[in-house]
Amino acid sequence: MRGNFHGFDRRRAMGMLAGAAAALALTGCGSKTEESGEKVAAAVVDGQIEKPSLKFGFIKLTDMAPLAIAKEKGFFAEEGLNVQLEPQANWKVLLDGVIGGQLDGAHMLAGQPLAATIGYGTKADLIAPLSLDLNGNAITLSNKVWNKIKPDLPTEGGKIKHPISASYLKPVVAEYQQQGKPFNMGMVFPVSTHNYELRYWLAAGGLNPGYYSDGDVSGVIDADVKLSVTPPPQMPATLEAGTIEGYCVGEPWNQAAVFKGIGVPVITDDEIWNDNPEKVFGLRKDFAEKYPATTAALLRAIIKAQQWLDADGGANRAEAVKILSQPNYVGADAEVIAASMTGKFTFEKGDTRDAEGFNIFFDKYAGYPFYSDAIWYLTQMRRWGQISEDKSDQWYFDTAKAVYRPDLYLAAANKLVKDGVIPAESVPDTDGYRGEQGGFIDGVTYDGKAPNAYLAKFKIGLKKGQKVTASGVSGS
Repeated sequence: MRGNFHGFDRRRAMGMLAGAAAALALTGCGSKTEESGEKVAAAVVDGQIEKPSLKFGFIKLTDMAPLAIAKEKGFFAEEGLNVQLEPQANWKVLLDGVIGGQLDGAHMLAGQPLAATIGYGTKADLIAPLSLDLNGNAITLSNKVWNKIKPDLPTEGGKIKHPISASYLKPVVAEYQQQGKPFNMGMVFPVSTHNYELRYWLAAGGLNPGYYSDGDVSGVIDADVKLSVTPPPQMPATLEAGTIEGYCVGEPWNQAAVFKGIGVPVITDDEIWNDNPEKVFGLRKDFAEKYPATTAALLRAIIKAQQWLDADGGANRAEAVKILSQPNYVGADAEVIAASMTGKFTFEKGDTRDAEGFNIFFDKYAGYPFYSDAIWYLTQMRRWGQISEDKSDQWYFDTAKAVYRPDLYLAAANKLVKDGVIPAESVPDTDGYRGEQGGFIDGVTYDGKAPNAYLAKFKIGLKKGQKVTASGVSGS
């Protein structure tokens, strides 16, 4: 169900202004400042917010939209929060900022709080009490590679038939190998959705994306295609320079390649795994414990923003595009952002297709942090060697529950239901698992309650008992 139900909450917050008169004097003059200050003061009095001034980090991607909308549409202020949003140079800087306390929370890769909790790369107790969105990524190839594979691709109705299998890349990769050159592609971070989606697509097409071993974060052992890290906004320039032949990234950086005429998106992530979970809102576990009312308030604000983004069939998306195009947010041209945020997706010039579900923020329980989503990421860490040894199914369940916190999400969402802000049917009745899922490009089904059985289904990827060393994969 779609709809915009936040009006009641807005009126409620504004109705408490009398009790906050003293605080309003500090907000300064100017109608916009006064309005924001009034909302903050009213909500602080009502909610006993422990830490009203917060700083959140983000990377310049369109899926940071819930944070920008919560700020610009006043949802943070309604909840008594004065939030500063600060772009970060890359995912490592963002992660370090949250762990070190320079940031109170962040728009975060789903794999980051999981990896930190299990001690991969760094060790810290982080949690993910909210999922920010579904879908939103794509894989782009350079014009050179696209022109090599395009003649062999099947067509349908005069257009290239989708989804496009990575198997069409195999002759090109073989050609590079014969010439003694690596076939390089980019992704944004070793534990990013983009890394796992790109690996999934390549492996489904019969190409090995390589393995990680203890102490080796390059992940190129036995690789047919070598993947490397590039920050999202730098992807188009890196492709244009010829350093990589393609990449997996979130928007607007695939559409940027189309507009610049330097590359062609070949597949969107919902074609790799339909309605896949993407980013999360991450913060330190001790922050949520020390500031429970603040945590509940920030989650309510983000949920309101998510609803606003999906309300009325996407009626607000055009306004969202204008907001995101501002230099303090994504900073890309509005036309480029709109190419994927408003229900369309352009694969190449002249080939724009309907893509209503490319960005989902509220519908389909997009905000609920399912344990099974966390477990999928953990299975991919094991599949490619980032988790170096076999783990029991119970380990996957326990790790997911330590990081993904639907209890915190439900406390916030149920309060919004009670106040008439969001509909009751937008909150799932679940044990935290989605159930068996299909919609994968290779036809493999996923059951979050059977992670080891899931791992055993793949032709490419570590099997039970296998380990990775510098010389390759060993074991049964």
